[in-house]
Amino acid sequence: MFLKKFTRVLLTTICVLIAGMWVYAYGFAPRESFNKIYDTAWQARSQAHCEKAENIRFSFEDLTPMRADDPLALKAKAKVVKAATDALEDAINLIAADIPSDAKGQELVPAWIADYRLYISDRRAFEVALQNAETRPFFAESEIEGVPVSERISKFARENDMKTCQAPYDLSV
Repeated sequence: MFLKKFTRVLLTTICVLIAGMWVYAYGFAPRESFNKIYDTAWQARSQAHCEKAENIRFSFEDLTPMRADDPLALKAKAKVVKAATDALEDAINLIAADIPSDAKGQELVPAWIADYRLYISDRRAFEVALQNAETRPFFAESEIEGVPVSERISKFARENDMKTCQAPYDLSV
């Protein structure tokens, strides 16, 4: 009898605690993103740098079919990748030189810049692979803790309203 009553009380308590957890999660838990910084002026300046780089990359857009086993076409593609990566790197250098005014931004932005530099390094390696390839190589980007570096970059950019600062996916096709 005692065991039956104890089990009922225990299960009721567990159910109430679980219900309370969900009430807290949906009603009271903070919804602030970990990546969100509050220097909106820095965000606007960074967005402008990225937009300029994006426009340069878009100016190189060439949708003509390319044979994957044409070494001359691969070398031409490598030149386009170099120019696009140069524009991206210039934007990231400008952003890195501009320090956010809030403490959270000063903590998070250097890590984001480091991720971007790794991504740019991956693009440079792809550029070299294109220069030396007989058939089109695949763009392989680095991972940090099992997450593609482009996803980390893009998540930070999205959560700080810097859509053009997301990692470009121009090499993934």
